[in-house]
Amino acid sequence: MVQSPIPKILEVTRGASKIEIKKAYHKAALSSHPDKVAEDEREEADARFKAISQAYEILYDEEKRDMYDTHGMAAFDSGRGGMAGGTNVDDILQQMFGMGGGMPPGFGGGAGPGRAKRPRKGADEDQPYPVTLEELYKGKSARFSSTKTVVCSLCKGKGGKENAKPKACDSCHGQGIRQVLRSIAPGLVTQQQVVCDTCKGDGSFFKDKDKCKKCKAKKTTSEKKILEVYIPRGSKHGDRIVLEGEADQEPDQIPGDIVFHLQEQEHSTFKRAGADLSAHIKITLSEALCGFSRVVIKHLDGRGLHINHQQISGRVIKPGQAIKVAGEGMYYKKSDLKGDLYLIVYVTFPEDGWLRKESEFSSLQKLLPPPEEQIIADTVDEVEYDATADFDSFGTSDGGQAWVDEDEEDEEPGSQPQCAQQ
Repeated sequence: MVQSPIPKILEVTRGASKIEIKKAYHKAALSSHPDKVAEDEREEADARFKAISQAYEILYDEEKRDMYDTHGMAAFDSGRGGMAGGTNVDDILQQMFGMGGGMPPGFGGGAGPGRAKRPRKGADEDQPYPVTLEELYKGKSARFSSTKTVVCSLCKGKGGKENAKPKACDSCHGQGIRQVLRSIAPGLVTQQQVVCDTCKGDGSFFKDKDKCKKCKAKKTTSEKKILEVYIPRGSKHGDRIVLEGEADQEPDQIPGDIVFHLQEQEHSTFKRAGADLSAHIKITLSEALCGFSRVVIKHLDGRGLHINHQQISGRVIKPGQAIKVAGEGMYYKKSDLKGDLYLIVYVTFPEDGWLRKESEFSSLQKLLPPPEEQIIADTVDEVEYDATADFDSFGTSDGGQAWVDEDEEDEEPGSQPQCAQQ
């Protein structure tokens, strides 16, 4: 591992969280911006501000952070085979302050003469992506066909033919919206703004003869594209897989991202908690008492896990006991290390009639531990019992029928009490 000086620039530890990194950058950017220092210190402050911005960009992005920890700044040096391009300070300021380019309030600067306005980014497309526990354990790469909206390749998103000019919309006077009166009750109307249906909100439109032959003035077309999703092993429920710039396109916009949200499906055998796994295994009463050596479970990658449990000094495996198999849990993300596997033991007892001879019972009784000491009571009743009862009937006893007066039983329903004859 390359020891990184980058965290020292933001005054954070190597294991700092994203929230801590963002707060540290905010503080450092405010104190080190060139507009906040004297003229003779501006050159030094500018270099320091760029270093702070670059440090934030690297530490805040998990992939870049991992690359830096492994290769150092060589990973970002295009002349040495690293990532091309430098830090885009505007992008960082947009993340920090929610601004579409330029400096945050109080920094000064502004757009400046000749500075191009950055196009805004389109909306991201969020989609659930169901994955099995096997796929999260082994990782997965999947290719699929996607139909997306793209800027028309013929008119470049203009909507009209080359050299054709749009006509200002008379219906909305070039505003893209119109004021309309809408009835909300008998004799009562209200004024509302609606998108102009003539120009579709653009404020202008092309005549039929000037419309683009490919998109018919819609500015966009549909296109099929093969996309690939890579899910690193060790990923977990809720992780985001981002396909940058693959969302629908619109003219004068940077395409948004397709964001897949992983949804882990329930597994029939294993349960996951962080990097650890748990599962239930069955062993016989004989194995619980005498030990065993066999494959007890098939793992998520198809491997059988063999356990050689030798009997030591009469040690017994009890029902519900956990057997820990170190290093056989889920992979840690971006690592060859794994968590642990916990096997919860279920002991199966022999079926009725497995012993038939009286001598076998006697021999078995001599091998097993003696019974518990007898309970002493002043009065002892020998009771009858049902050894095959179902516990689901527990709580269904109602205590029998309530007492009923025999005289009341003789009365007819609905009869009234009679007065005594004088």
